[in-house]
Amino acid sequence: MHTFAYVRPTTVAEAVAILDAGGRDARVLAGGTDLVIRLRDGSATPTTVIDLKRIADLRPGVREEGGRLTISATTVMTDVAADPLVRRHFPALAEAAAVVGSVQIRNRATLGGNVCNASPAADTATPLLVFDATVVAEGPGGTRRIAIDDFFVRSGVTTLQRGELVTAIELPIPAVATGSAHVRRTRRRGHDLASVTLSVRVDALGVTRFAYGSVGPRPVLAVDDTGVLADPAVPAEARSAILERMFADASPSPRSMRASPAYRLAMLRVLGARALRSAIEQLAAGSD
Repeated sequence: MHTFAYVRPTTVAEAVAILDAGGRDARVLAGGTDLVIRLRDGSATPTTVIDLKRIADLRPGVREEGGRLTISATTVMTDVAADPLVRRHFPALAEAAAVVGSVQIRNRATLGGNVCNASPAADTATPLLVFDATVVAEGPGGTRRIAIDDFFVRSGVTTLQRGELVTAIELPIPAVATGSAHVRRTRRRGHDLASVTLSVRVDALGVTRFAYGSVGPRPVLAVDDTGVLADPAVPAEARSAILERMFADASPSPRSMRASPAYRLAMLRVLGARALRSAIEQLAAGSD
């Protein structure tokens, strides 16, 4: 393993200062489910690793305040999936967190790490997109809030600036009734990376939000406000043209070993229709 300095700051300000000084040669350790593997195989060679576990202000947890849910960046997937507030207001996020990796991975992997890794196949990226999440980052210039759709650039690249550290994810609590679902397609059960990930949210105003990943360099958000997709009385054939438009930005890589582009595009449409039905049913059940 590559030699590096290991530091354990006790405040966010201290962590930001170390991260800023180290630049690209500094890496943050939260859950470590990605970083430790990369340290071992040599694909990551930082000069400094910054362990966040002693920072009291980054203590894991979920809280509701000011009409939004704030999830600490260090909250692990197991706790996100089980949290009653997440399950009540953002069920697709709970579903996504529950299928990240294996049980052991979910007990260590953090929501902040899943977002910051910026993998196109990250399970939590798509529900965060449909729920209009905001990434809270602390840096040398103070606190910055970044809309999740502006956060992702391409695989492994985000709009975080030098020295910035993600401290939380904020989600506005929906003002109207919603239904949501998260689905994925993998080669096998277990901790395999998904060939397609997809989340959908339908609300009582007829707005449908799709987000899908693993079919391009970054997860994609598409919104339909015609009310057609959200209406259970509209026949499937009437929705097809709108669905095609929603999935128009899918561009899977032909170099992937997990699935061919043709298979991914076909499954995107299958999973999209399936998730949409589930979200509409959930909305209807909640309105009864």
